[in-house]
Amino acid sequence: MKKLLLIPILLASAATHVLAADAPSLTGKWAIHINVMGNEAEQSCTFTQNDKALTGSCTGERVDGSISGTVDSNKVKWQLKRSEGGPLDFSGTITADGKITGALDVPEHSVSGEFTATRVK
Repeated sequence: MKKLLLIPILLASAATHVLAADAPSLTGKWAIHINVMGNEAEQSCTFTQNDKALTGSCTGERVDGSISGTVDSNKVKWQLKRSEGGPLDFSGTITADGKITGALDVPEHSVSGEFTATRVK
């Protein structure tokens, strides 16, 4: 009887490991298109993912600085600490085609927007 109970537990554990292994790493260069209240900008970011931790840096037309955040399954969050001005908070979803889409908050100015990130090949 104990062996029968153990089988579903082992199968669930194996499925969890397979799903985690299938999640793509965000490590690499990304092109990010930002739209905040009709003001559009482009950024170039380099991400390094270590397990669920995300670090890196971004440069762009109006923004540059370092990032730190988390990746959990297909959800990603990071904060860009700008060299000038307050931080930008990104929260997105990794889509089936490998892009990241989501929301961007600019607490310093109490405004929000959206972004799309595409991996640079």
